Amino acid sequence: MSIRVIRRLQAQGHQAYWVGGCVRDELLGWPVKDRDVATDALPTDVRRLFPGARSLGERFGVVIVRHGGTLTEVATFRRESGYRDGRRPDRVVFTADPKEDVRRRDFTVNAILHDPVANVHIDHEGGMADLGRRLIRTVGSPHDRFGEDRLRMLRAVRLAARLGFRIEEGTMEGIRAWARTITSVAAERVRDELSRILTEERPRQGFEMLEQGGLLEHLLPEVRAMRGVDQPPEFHPEGDVWTHTMIMLQGLREPSAPLAWGVLLHDVGKPATFNKTDRIRFHGHARVGVGIARRICRRLRFSNAWTERVLALVANHMRFLDVQRMKRSTLRRFAALPHFDDHLELHRQDCLSSGASLDRYDHASEHFRRLQDEGPGERLLTGHDLKTEGYVPGPIFGQILAEVEALRLDGSLTSRDDALRFVSDQYPLPVGDRSRS
Repeated sequence: MSIRVIRRLQAQGHQAYWVGGCVRDELLGWPVKDRDVATDALPTDVRRLFPGARSLGERFGVVIVRHGGTLTEVATFRRESGYRDGRRPDRVVFTADPKEDVRRRDFTVNAILHDPVANVHIDHEGGMADLGRRLIRTVGSPHDRFGEDRLRMLRAVRLAARLGFRIEEGTMEGIRAWARTITSVAAERVRDELSRILTEERPRQGFEMLEQGGLLEHLLPEVRAMRGVDQPPEFHPEGDVWTHTMIMLQGLREPSAPLAWGVLLHDVGKPATFNKTDRIRFHGHARVGVGIARRICRRLRFSNAWTERVLALVANHMRFLDVQRMKRSTLRRFAALPHFDDHLELHRQDCLSSGASLDRYDHASEHFRRLQDEGPGERLLTGHDLKTEGYVPGPIFGQILAEVEALRLDGSLTSRDDALRFVSDQYPLPVGDRSRS
């Protein structure tokens, strides 16, 4: 355990403390997964005391220690200066003063030191008071901290949403002042932070803070455009497209990242398709939304697999309006979509957010459950069967097999012989062309 690492460092005359999120979460009474150690011991001292330890970032004084089957990150106290790339310090200097080390950290609640041997907390930046006030505040000047690493603006939002805290006004003013620079951060880093905001606690609060801090209009202007887009009150008494989407995010419980992004973007095509004649309508908003969502996924460097899952959720969310009128084969194919449980959950939140009936959700859920119990079943015919009957391979094969499969799912064809008779009737071969083996 990491406390053994601290004991050994202290036994050699070094200062050593737990620091960061582990201290914060323990003070809040939350489970702690990993514990990071800060010390005045130099990396060479750490590696000497713990044979087999490896440097993670020699320049930054970070060493990974394996002790008692546990990996512990041990970092030497340091001060930093000069962040010309808006991410990494140009100069790092090791120090023996823990006060200097915590001054470089991002937020006060992450800058509390804990000596578990003496059971003493050392709080140079007022982090414990901020925990009590449920407040996220930068260590020192917000302009300095965000200038050092622009991504800290997103981390402030994520941490506040996760903890259920508010962002201190001076820190929020700093976010507003630096918001336009967020586009200089690598797309992958932005994507990962946004995904965490969406899938951790209180995504609605997180996105509302992104909007309040001016970050949303630079990162996701297509989502920001939902604000103020009215919806027909007879179907959406909850309010505009933004409010509807925020309520849906609020209802999610431990969603996959693609599902959370699908919920966020399912109505992203509405601002572009808004039309008010006799009443408000959004003709083709799902189709338009797919194109917008695709551009967002590309911009944020989503993997192809994630992109396809998100686009499928946007493309298919309106199909639930017809599930009670679908033919059995159509509904079966719909319920056979990959990750259909995500489609169901999006539709459920769609209904709950507007106070709509869950009848369609229940109907589709029951069919999905039956499909899971039954399994996919076997096709009645294959391409080999068609060749055996004398048909020449080509595009027609796909059409024939798709029709046979639809009729099987519909219950109209139940055997191979039935399928062959159907094909012979609907796609007769010219006389003399049939060459049975």
